[in-house]
Amino acid sequence: MLGTCNCPSRYIARLALASLLLAAAGCSSKSAARPENFIVGLNAHFLDHPECLFPESPAFPYETSDRAKTKQMNTLVASQLLTVQEEFDIHASRYTPTATGARYAPRFCYGHRVVSSIDSFTPPVQANGFPETHVAYHYTIEDVPLWAKPDDVRAAFPAMNHAISGTATDRATLAGTIAGWQVPD
Repeated sequence: MLGTCNCPSRYIARLALASLLLAAAGCSSKSAARPENFIVGLNAHFLDHPECLFPESPAFPYETSDRAKTKQMNTLVASQLLTVQEEFDIHASRYTPTATGARYAPRFCYGHRVVSSIDSFTPPVQANGFPETHVAYHYTIEDVPLWAKPDDVRAAFPAMNHAISGTATDRATLAGTIAGWQVPD
């Protein structure tokens, strides 16, 4: 019969090709320790974890006599996010969100991180039952609201100013799972 060969070399060639395809598929797996997989995991995490002026939610009305806090909060008054009542007898200011400010209060979130590059990462090691790696990365902030862009607000909140500058870096720990790399909560 023409075209049929029970040659061992043909089976070996097919086996070699199948092995190469499996190896190539493993390299593109979302669970492989690769920068593009780390970026996917970090960006998924940051969609649900916005950047905020106040990581801990202050209770409003918020009262302070601290000059540095007063200066910060007054920039939010100028941006029409807060109103202020000054209590001259006790040298304190009481801040309350405006109707516009209520959309952002109490934490005043100003966007979410989008990782642009992985600068370095450690080889994954087993920890808590999963492979873990530590990554260093660059990020930008997306969906920055208009109130966070004026120079006085940026000057009053240096951490936010740095984060929205486009040159921010940070570090994170990622755990490898079947679904890909994730930030452990």
